[in-house]
Amino acid sequence: MHVAELDLEGPDGAVLSFGPALGGPPVPAGDVFALVRLRGRPVATVVCRVRPGENPGDAVAVAARAGLAARPPARSAAPAQRVAPPRTSVIVATRERADQLARALDSLLAQDHPDFGIVVVDNAPVTSATRDLIEHKYADSVRYVREPVPGLAAAHNRGIAAADGLVLAFTDDDVVADPHWLTALAMPFAHDPGLGCTTGLILPARLRTRAQILLESHGGFAKGFTARTWDPARPPAGEPLFPFTAGSFGSGANMAFRARALRDIGGFDPATGTGTPARGGDDLYAFVGILAAGHRLRYSPEALVWHHHRESWQDLENQAYGYGAGLTAYLAATLARRPALLPALLRKLPRGLAHARSISAPRTGDGGDGWNVGVPGRHGTQAHAWPPSLSRLQRRGMLAGPLGYVKARRKVRGLPRPWEEK
Repeated sequence: MHVAELDLEGPDGAVLSFGPALGGPPVPAGDVFALVRLRGRPVATVVCRVRPGENPGDAVAVAARAGLAARPPARSAAPAQRVAPPRTSVIVATRERADQLARALDSLLAQDHPDFGIVVVDNAPVTSATRDLIEHKYADSVRYVREPVPGLAAAHNRGIAAADGLVLAFTDDDVVADPHWLTALAMPFAHDPGLGCTTGLILPARLRTRAQILLESHGGFAKGFTARTWDPARPPAGEPLFPFTAGSFGSGANMAFRARALRDIGGFDPATGTGTPARGGDDLYAFVGILAAGHRLRYSPEALVWHHHRESWQDLENQAYGYGAGLTAYLAATLARRPALLPALLRKLPRGLAHARSISAPRTGDGGDGWNVGVPGRHGTQAHAWPPSLSRLQRRGMLAGPLGYVKARRKVRGLPRPWEEK
């Protein structure tokens, strides 16, 4: 499946631009997954088939206009007064993936944000590849720091200590950031003093393999195209599990925090995250921590990054297991670090268990509305195929998550946060 971008003048307007995402090869005939923009602003995705002999741009535009007519895109409220985004530090944790990191850094250095810096955290390295890359190619524009304790959360905490921004943005070494990403992610902090966290849109950079397509069909990392703010002072109606459905707020590959607020909650729990026995949950823990501290959290779809999904079936199996483990590991971390939340969690536990069974259930992929079965494009639905084998792995991960967290916590017990080191 080919990934493309289409920019329209309006929902039924002329094509302003069309082409492959991230400068890939020209879009041929076949299945296409396209990001639809309106005058540059991301508003939707569309999946369609370009027939032999058709102009790919025209074919995708026809499908996009039809989709927008059926589902009018949400309008983002423009700020009342234009101000500059605050000084922002971008933190990228990495481990032995210098080639991917270089691609990510090139996109980060092309951001239109007027005042930012980049910190690369080399997590428990076994070679000098990352250090060599920074010293030889990015020494004047990227700060390199090393974190010997393995785990994504530990690496992020090291980045917090090294950063000087009023806002701390986090992304991964396997993404390519849209040029407007950092501005869109940081700008809300300038308009809302009570905002503690923002998240953004994550779309697939490539859909070459069955595993990549299936991951995106299962929901991928995208949270849709409607901007939204969660306020703990006004719990959302119709979300009885709030704030414990942290996965609905965003993902760790595209998030930012007010630096003071993140440090005040203790940063990330170093016993969570990829690279630890907990397998994940570091971002979810931070989201709930920010909300529990009384800060608001905003999802901004204009803050876009393209994520390079893993390609193999083994990668997908590992990801399914890790999703389940990370979910329950973050809950264990939340209760261990914030026991005052226990009564609220116990009240929501029955519905939470039902929700966990639902999100990990196998699905046959009966879309039911004319969309192709098992293909991307319908964010937030549960209508796509998800094999029983992956469902079982996800549930096994859920059972293992709390034990993994306990094991990981023993390894980091007594370690100070990096910004508290003497």
